[in-house]
Amino acid sequence: MRLRPFLFVLMLGLLPVARADDTLTLQQVMADPDWIGPPVEQAWWRWDGKAAQYLLKRPGERVRDVWQVALDGGAPVKVADADRAGLDAAGAVLAPDRRQQAFVRNGDVFVRDLGSGALRQLTRGLGEASRLQWGAGGLVWQADGRWFRWDGNAVMLAAQARAEDAPGTSPPADALRDWQLQLFATLREERAARDATRKQDEVWRRIDPTRAPAPVYLGKDVQITDSALSPDGRWLLLVTTAKGADTGRAGKMPMYITESGYEEFEDVRTRVGRNPPAPQRLWLAEPATGTVREVALTGLPGIQDDPLADLRKAAGKPALQGPRPVQVMEMRWRGDSGTAALMLRSIDNKDRWLATLTPTSGQLVARHRLHDPAWINWNFNEFGWLPDQRTLWYLSEESGYSHLYTWTEGGQRRQLTDGRWETSQVSVSPDGQRFYFLCNRAAPGDYEVCTVPVAGGPVRELTALDGVEDFSLSPQGQALLVRYSAAYLPPQLAWVPAEGGQAHVLTDTRTPAFKAYHWIQPQIVQVPSKHGAGVIWGKFYGPETFVPGRKYPIVMFVHGAGYLQNVSARYPNYFREQMFHNLLVRQGYIVLDLDYRASEGYGRDWRTAIYRWMGKPELEDYLDGLDWLVAEKQGDRTRAGIYGGSYGGFMTYVAMFKAPGVFKAGAALRPVADWTQYNHEYTSNILNTPELDPEAYRRSSPIQFADGLQGELLIAHGMIDDNVFFKDSVMMAQKLIELRKDKWTLAPYPLERHGFVHPESWYDEYRRIQELFRQTLQP
Repeated sequence: MRLRPFLFVLMLGLLPVARADDTLTLQQVMADPDWIGPPVEQAWWRWDGKAAQYLLKRPGERVRDVWQVALDGGAPVKVADADRAGLDAAGAVLAPDRRQQAFVRNGDVFVRDLGSGALRQLTRGLGEASRLQWGAGGLVWQADGRWFRWDGNAVMLAAQARAEDAPGTSPPADALRDWQLQLFATLREERAARDATRKQDEVWRRIDPTRAPAPVYLGKDVQITDSALSPDGRWLLLVTTAKGADTGRAGKMPMYITESGYEEFEDVRTRVGRNPPAPQRLWLAEPATGTVREVALTGLPGIQDDPLADLRKAAGKPALQGPRPVQVMEMRWRGDSGTAALMLRSIDNKDRWLATLTPTSGQLVARHRLHDPAWINWNFNEFGWLPDQRTLWYLSEESGYSHLYTWTEGGQRRQLTDGRWETSQVSVSPDGQRFYFLCNRAAPGDYEVCTVPVAGGPVRELTALDGVEDFSLSPQGQALLVRYSAAYLPPQLAWVPAEGGQAHVLTDTRTPAFKAYHWIQPQIVQVPSKHGAGVIWGKFYGPETFVPGRKYPIVMFVHGAGYLQNVSARYPNYFREQMFHNLLVRQGYIVLDLDYRASEGYGRDWRTAIYRWMGKPELEDYLDGLDWLVAEKQGDRTRAGIYGGSYGGFMTYVAMFKAPGVFKAGAALRPVADWTQYNHEYTSNILNTPELDPEAYRRSSPIQFADGLQGELLIAHGMIDDNVFFKDSVMMAQKLIELRKDKWTLAPYPLERHGFVHPESWYDEYRRIQELFRQTLQP
């Protein structure tokens, strides 16, 4: 390849460089993140395992360039445009003989010979390819709803399904049609000729190996939502919903600043519970013959039970009739095509099943059921087959923490990891002898790559980087390419031997300007819970030396999403806020950022503590944090403020309304005011639906208790936010007007969505927050 060394370094050199003694400013903190340096966004191995390739954002643009760095040393170099055709790509799938790997680049399928490095392009413009899988008969993949197969020589259409009636299907009974056929012999003869021609063509197609299989027809009353072809091309699993299923009324979001100069409207999602997700059905087809049969789901254990029966009765709703509706989450065929594994989830969010299907029998057999009276986690649903073609592995939270299990044909089940920590991002070694995965054994926020033998044995940590983001095994299985980060280090690359050992750092994309600042390292703290929750992990930002006798004003930060981990050794999602906290400390504040109950990384009980009452345990945790700051960090209880965005904005509302007088000021950014306005996928897990569980929504929605506001409140919201609608803040404004509250301000941002992208908006928003705290918390 022709590579361009030093170009990126030179481009970074054009950015302004700050001296270590320069004063940090809010404008710098909220500037375009290019001044920090781009994170390594995605990385993969070069085919020979001797170099890594990765994506970096180009400074000042939205373009992502591919870079390459050799493992044996040397500066990273940008891949020349003319050499992009020879690149590998992320997500490569290794062939069973480990001599080839397949991957998708720009939507097309490629196969790389791992001996010679020869690259073969299998498709060009046949549709966006996905779901590559090797089997004994070659490689299969999906593109634009059709399945293709490569047998080592040619690419062929292997299967396609259509949601329409099969040709020749008798039309619905119609007296007039029957009368016409009875009257006119010519009509009868034409119809018979058409039927005979079609049937003859079907016979020829079945016996002619040079022809593509006919489509599988499922009828005009369904929609095909997913499919999975066995690697040998013989069997096709299909998932359908009823055609025209009502998903509920969509919203309309106005956009006022437009190129046209006119108001424009964007269709946005439906609200929670307006219509639940459509139930799905499962089918097994044989493309060669066109035969289709439905796979019964009624035998799944517990599917006839109704975990919400009491709520249904209390709400005056009729009892559930028949089995609970389900959706198919994922389908994975074994490499030899003998069995498929499927993961299914009940639409009420309370159950997850892992089942197998042998196509010759057509019966679905449950191998594992995970039940949660709150909700099944949307994480930790990974599963797959080992190369031995008889062992299924999966993750489960049944112990209270995500751990790794195997099930072997014959019914043997084995738990391979255990403890008060979580297993995620599972990979299998090329020889099928070891699992590799992320673990946080040492502390909830300390992520490393771990390994355990497939046959069972001790778990070993292979890295000591603290903030591993993700990793991939080299094609030969000899090394790990690790993407890792730290508090002020955006994700970078290193490689580690597959057996563990010294990490070899490959990149550091930070700018001299960013590295010149003396950043405050957050102190990882454990706040005692007074509510039986053990300890609450947090990040504390404070002065290097406390002035004896001084009481410091307090700012408490609340991260978004709810289920997110912000207290870790990794580079935070809230990197701007972290820099803002540096600025606050320099202005005399102390800052505490907590992973409150509901946060990620602490197990099932911590995650589900908010079930049916969002805001209650989280506020308890923040009040405990406030007590801790007063007792341990010279915090001034009378000068406390709180802020956060999204879920953090919701929690700012809760704190200001439910603990009146405790916080003198709060800034609620892009906040949820009324949970009935949010989406179904997120909210129904935690609060069920408004029709079924109105009490959960009433006590969880801040708009219901806004009359508690006493302190100063800033509401800031992007007007084209398609996640938490701006409407939420408009509703809250109207409620505060009706309550005659006067200590609040609404700041709208006409061209911002949920995540702001324009530096001037970031600056304006945080200028308002800074001024709010200065006016209310400073002496």
